Amino acid sequence: MRMVIHGIVQGVGFRPTVHRIATSMGLSGYVQNNGSNVVIEIDGDAKEFLERLREALPPLARIDSINVTESGPMAAPKGKGFVIVPSEKGEKGVGIPNDVAICESCRKEMFDPSDRRYLYLFTNCTDCGARFTVIDDLPYDRANTSMKEFVMCEECAEEYASPSDRRFHHQTVSCPTCGPRYRLLDKEGREVEGDPIERFAEMLQEGAIGIAKSWGGMHICCTLETLPRLRTWYRRREKPFAVMFRDMGAVERLGEPTEFEKKILMSTHRPVVLIRKRDVAVNELIAPGLGNIGAFLPYTGMHHILFHYLKGDALVMTSANVPGEPMVLRDEDAIALKADCYLLHNREIVNRCDDSVLRTFEDKTFFIRKSRGHIPSGIDIGLEGTAVGLGAQENISGAISRGKRVYQTQYIGDGSSIGVMDFLESAIGYQRKLLGVERIEAIGIDMHPAYATRRLGRTLSERWRSPLVQVQHHWAHAASLLVDAGMEEIVALTLDGTGYGADGKLWGGEILYADFEGHERIGHLQEIPLLGGEKAVRDPRRIAFTLSEMAGRETAFFSEGEADILRKLMAKSPVTTSFGRILDALSCHFGICCSRTYEGEPAMKLEKHIESGKRAFDFTVERKGNVIQTVPLFQQLLGSEGSADDKARSFVHALLEEMVDIAAVEAASRGIESIGITGGVSYNHAISLMAKELIEGRGFRFVCHNAVPNGDGGITIGQCAVPLAMQK
Repeated sequence: MRMVIHGIVQGVGFRPTVHRIATSMGLSGYVQNNGSNVVIEIDGDAKEFLERLREALPPLARIDSINVTESGPMAAPKGKGFVIVPSEKGEKGVGIPNDVAICESCRKEMFDPSDRRYLYLFTNCTDCGARFTVIDDLPYDRANTSMKEFVMCEECAEEYASPSDRRFHHQTVSCPTCGPRYRLLDKEGREVEGDPIERFAEMLQEGAIGIAKSWGGMHICCTLETLPRLRTWYRRREKPFAVMFRDMGAVERLGEPTEFEKKILMSTHRPVVLIRKRDVAVNELIAPGLGNIGAFLPYTGMHHILFHYLKGDALVMTSANVPGEPMVLRDEDAIALKADCYLLHNREIVNRCDDSVLRTFEDKTFFIRKSRGHIPSGIDIGLEGTAVGLGAQENISGAISRGKRVYQTQYIGDGSSIGVMDFLESAIGYQRKLLGVERIEAIGIDMHPAYATRRLGRTLSERWRSPLVQVQHHWAHAASLLVDAGMEEIVALTLDGTGYGADGKLWGGEILYADFEGHERIGHLQEIPLLGGEKAVRDPRRIAFTLSEMAGRETAFFSEGEADILRKLMAKSPVTTSFGRILDALSCHFGICCSRTYEGEPAMKLEKHIESGKRAFDFTVERKGNVIQTVPLFQQLLGSEGSADDKARSFVHALLEEMVDIAAVEAASRGIESIGITGGVSYNHAISLMAKELIEGRGFRFVCHNAVPNGDGGITIGQCAVPLAMQK
């Protein structure tokens, strides 16, 4: 019998498992990597064989489909035994796993003084290690990885060839004799004597800021005690840093993870998880003004060995890059950052991949950045064809569809630099190569005329002769939610900072009816001037000033001369309906954050105040048609007395309640049973929870994200779905 199996079947010990089962059953035949799938031929009962295979699947393997037919002329002769035969290029389609944390068996080997891999930093096996970041092409053979430069020693070759060994046919097998190595350089680029990891740990403890090369990129590292210096050196005054902890006990000393968050932290994906922070002084250094910290656990051999030598239990670990540029990969680019020391290895990084970042919402995962450990991964889209989505301008990722599934690229960055656009183009090209996509039928782009992704779309459209399809920003958010939830239509609150609207204005507080073929704007927040355009995004005082002026109240944010200039700007400035900008204004009004130093800062710092507040004020919300009037609501806020936290929560609840009312009427009229929330604002736990309670209180099912990022990192999925639906 001949079986063709699709799924995660490359680089996960699938063929060795097949070999063990077939041999135990006394079968003759072969197993072969065939591009992205695996072909098996046996001379026995396929049903029993497949039952045993499903029961014995390796931890990282996944079977999506099996096609069983009678054997052809290539079937192995009966009685000749079962063999693993050389790979063929065969059919394309992503069939490799993500990079996964080092397994417990490998970790024990690394810390066993009698083991030949004692303290070897590249220890891994078929159940763990780098995959996506080292693979250049399929099939997954050593020659198609960055391990091709390292010839196996006799002992590694013996493990590779032994069916009883857990490294049987493991493509990245290596040891201290034959594998990659680390070295430590000082700030001048000179090699430091001694054990590289031990010396690196010592230098960090002495207050050094270091750069460490990992699987998919490089981290800037320092101890928590060195954080104030890091903020000055890296010019990152307020933005939070991710912290890698030795173990879960160390995490719980600074944070309060839920059981669900603990499970994610300890998963093989090892993402950065935003957890509630404890009232400990150092937490304010890690994440100033926020209610949570970003925590993650060691995932490479180097991380585990670094903590073995380190006296402390936590290290700042943040992506090493020039602000605005992608994470650095080359040694010379790392040295150009002018850190105190550099821990580097000699294995090429094929695919750059930042750490994934997420937060939880009840039993759901809200991906802020979907990358290392979660890429590549396909999501059912239910629409046939090949399309590419290029994202918006910030938090960019790309996506490409094939065979009713859509595959996101890793996190790319912000589109203000040429380097980021080059990275996006190469990441799309790599996914296209893995999927074996020849013809791109459409390219989805944002409507904003100034976005760099739009310019890239035009370039690719000319090169591939593929039509460009403009997908309105918030429709793309809603479409991505539909894909995530496996639905065909929805009424959704699409809430974010700003996105280019179908009328050329800046939207962001929208109620949309959407399916994959079209959308309708049902309601939105009142339009307010964005004084100076992008300047108001960076300076929330301008938004607070605008609302105060429109409400007929004075503000102390500007001198009279400055205020006169801003008043003249009001009539000339673009207008926005953004929910995110309203949150910025509230944050500034209450004195929480009046100067934005990183994207989303004012609204993010407001979150813990909304969360701790009570609905103590019964604000009245006015409507003009289905346009919710934010200025009269702000006027009531200015005239009220009491707790800032209570006022903030009451204000936001009043807005959400009105939006849900409009959405509920529309959903009922269309016979739709679900109302969703999407966009960057939905990362706010308090806002999503309020929306859920309001939606369910009106008898509708609440829909939110789980696998596709809520924010602009997810709209690329919608940009693929919409063009495919248009071609039906």
